Amino acid sequence: MQERLRMCIVCHGRSDKKELVRLVKNKDGEIFLDKTGKANGRGAYVCKSKDCFDKLKKTRALNRAFKCEIPLEIYEKLGEEIENS
Repeated sequence: MQERLRMCIVCHGRSDKKELVRLVKNKDGEIFLDKTGKANGRGAYVCKSKDCFDKLKKTRALNRAFKCEIPLEIYEKLGEEIENS
């Protein structure tokens, strides 16, 4: 069976789920990097490229994806996690 493609919330490019980074907002309002791809909560996908992440931070695309205000510290923390993964 073919894997469903996911869309990057920044560049709107479609890729296989394994080639993107999944960010999750759970029911407690915590936002984190989902390394398993199976965490409960609202998910948003972003390309692993530095360009996409820089644009994500600049345009604050997670605010739209999760329909709430995301502090800048969260973007910075996610950026560090993405670089280290």
